[in-house]
Amino acid sequence: MIRAQISYVSKASDPRARDTIKIVDVNPFFYPYKGGIEHRMHKLAKELAARGHDVTILTGQLPDTEAEEESPDGYHIKRLPSHIINVYNPPFLSSKGVLEALNELDADIVNCNYRWAPSYNKAMRAYKGKKIYTCHNTWGEGVGWQKIPSKVNDELFVRTLKTYDHVIIVTEYHRQALLDHGIPNDKISVVNVCMDKYPVIEECPEGDFILSLGRLVGVKGLDYLIEAMKDVDYKLIICGKGPEEKHIRNLITKYGLWDRIEMKGYVDEEEKFELQSTCKFNVMPSIHDSCPTVAIEAMTYGRPIVHSDADGLPYTVQDGGVKVKCRDSKGLAEAINDLLEDDEKRHALAKRAREVSETYNVHKVTDDLLNVFNKVLDE
Repeated sequence: MIRAQISYVSKASDPRARDTIKIVDVNPFFYPYKGGIEHRMHKLAKELAARGHDVTILTGQLPDTEAEEESPDGYHIKRLPSHIINVYNPPFLSSKGVLEALNELDADIVNCNYRWAPSYNKAMRAYKGKKIYTCHNTWGEGVGWQKIPSKVNDELFVRTLKTYDHVIIVTEYHRQALLDHGIPNDKISVVNVCMDKYPVIEECPEGDFILSLGRLVGVKGLDYLIEAMKDVDYKLIICGKGPEEKHIRNLITKYGLWDRIEMKGYVDEEEKFELQSTCKFNVMPSIHDSCPTVAIEAMTYGRPIVHSDADGLPYTVQDGGVKVKCRDSKGLAEAINDLLEDDEKRHALAKRAREVSETYNVHKVTDDLLNVFNKVLDE
């Protein structure tokens, strides 16, 4: 098992770099709501604040949260009065006073992370200061009935998209979709998802299970994993909550697989560490996935991933896992069985997975982000 802990020294900054930048990072959701975007925002805000920058998170006010909060990690949180409709995960959210808050905060640069909240899109479109959009998700993402409103929203969003000074993509996979919608190539930069913790894993023997961890939503493709398990005689643990939980349970019952599949629901950080560090490997059969934090986090534990070829997922995992075709249950079962049976291959991939994860270190990603900020501010 890998013991090495990452060490990173920032390269010399661009001579145009500013000592202090006043930054507002915008997203309808933030802690205590915890998803991949929110985790990325927190890690970067923490690192930026540690470097002396002035960072405010502008977000919607969720139940039982304060309107204003100072994070112990050095950044400020401003929450706006909001209306929430729980139709999906994340839910639909509309906030009041977004544009007024942006003008009042008077940032050097504003970064927006979301495109499915009309109240935020309208405000960002009208905002006259320097602004960046960070594209976290695949264009037209969705399955079933959700795909239609997703596509409609994305086409309507193009008008807002073209008002931004620059677009950040979290994986190279997104570039072509933006070019197709009229964004110049020199206005697009890759700034990856980031990790700020790299577990020091002592000699932990592999457990007798494989692991799936993440939101239980249609785009994660768990239907195909459940079907694949008909041909895999091994234990699968599924962790996570979401609107597809009942459907997944029904599938397990339909195929008679409760003898080999365990659904744990939400797990805390301590249990997640135990599961990630002792599983044989992770399985991600996504139908749509951009640059999932959960995949990078899995690789920090020195565990490979059997994953689909959906969207940006292969760009994220690189050669730290085994790729199969999207929506291919048979191919997924074959890949799982092959990795279970081939210890040498699995251990080699485990080592490589950890190496890949280290390219997502928060210090490097923050350098990349500041380079984009300084470029936009100099224009």
